[in-house]
Amino acid sequence: MNRASLSTSSRTAAGIGYGMAAGAIWGLVFLAPALLHGFTPLELTTGRYTAYGAIALALLAPRWRAATDALGRREWLGLAGLGLVGNVVYFVLLSSAVQLGGIAITSLVVGFLPVTVTVIGSRDHGAVPLRRLLPSIVLCIAGAVCIGWQALLPSGHATGTRALLGLLCACGALAAWTWYAVSNSRWLARLHDVSAHDWSLLTGVVTGALALALVPFALLGDTACHASGDWLRFGGISAALALLASITGNALWNRMSRLLPLTLVGQMILFETLFALIYGFVWEHRPPTTLEALAFVLLVAGVITCVLAHGEAVDPIGAES
Repeated sequence: MNRASLSTSSRTAAGIGYGMAAGAIWGLVFLAPALLHGFTPLELTTGRYTAYGAIALALLAPRWRAATDALGRREWLGLAGLGLVGNVVYFVLLSSAVQLGGIAITSLVVGFLPVTVTVIGSRDHGAVPLRRLLPSIVLCIAGAVCIGWQALLPSGHATGTRALLGLLCACGALAAWTWYAVSNSRWLARLHDVSAHDWSLLTGVVTGALALALVPFALLGDTACHASGDWLRFGGISAALALLASITGNALWNRMSRLLPLTLVGQMILFETLFALIYGFVWEHRPPTTLEALAFVLLVAGVITCVLAHGEAVDPIGAES
C-alpha cells in the first residue's frame, strides 16, 4: 500500500469514527419530544437552540474577531440558512413527528437520509459514480422498508389522521436535513480559513438568535399549565441537547464532513437512525422485533458496502483544520 493510499484510508477510518460518534449523540434527540411530551414542538426547538446559541457564544467570545474575520455577507447568510432550515425547521418537524407518530415511524423516514444525500452527492466532482453505490442504496431502502412495515403495524400509538400528520412531518424533516447535510458539507469544502468547530459554533450563535426571536410565539402557542418541576426538566433537557447534540455532535459531524466525500457523508447519517431505534427500544422496555432486527442488519450492510465502494482512492471534500 503506497503512502497516498494509507493517508486516504486513515482519513476514511477517522471520518467514519466521527460519524458513528455523532450518530450516537444525535440519536438521543429522538427521545426529547417523548420525554417532554407536555411541551409543544416550537417550545422544544426554542429551548434547545436558545441554549445552543448561548453556549456557542460563550465559547466563541474570547476569540470572536479571529473566528469571524474570514466571514462576509455571503457566509453570514449561509449560516442563517443552515440555522433556520437545518436546525429550527428540522427540529420543529422532527418533534412533531415523534409526538404524533412515534419514534419508530420518524426513524424510518429519517432513515432515508443516506439515500437522498448520496444521490445528490453523486453529482459532485470526484464523487463515486452512482452505479457503484446502487448496492448500498438498495440495502438502505430495504432496511427502511422493514422499519416502516413494523412501524405501520397496529400498535396503539397513533392511528388515522394523527399517524398521517406524523408521517408528513417526518417527510418534511427529511427534506430539511437533506438540504442541511448537502449545503453544510459544501460550505465546509469552500471555507479553508474557518475550522469545522468554529463553523459549528457560528451556526449555533445564528441559530440561537433565530430561536430567541421565536420565544414569544412559542409561549403564546402553549395553552397548557406547567408546574415549576416541568420547567426545570424542560430547561435541563434543553441544555443537555444543546451541549451534547448541538455543540459536541455538530463538531464531530463537521470534522467528519471534511474527511469524507459527500456520498459517504450521506451513509454516516444511518448511525443516527440506528442509535435512535436502540434508544427507543430501551425507552419502551422491549427488544427489537424480527423486522426491526432485520432492518438493523440491512442498514449496517448498506454502510459497509458504501465504505467498500469508496475503497479506491477518492478525493475527500475539503481539508481538516
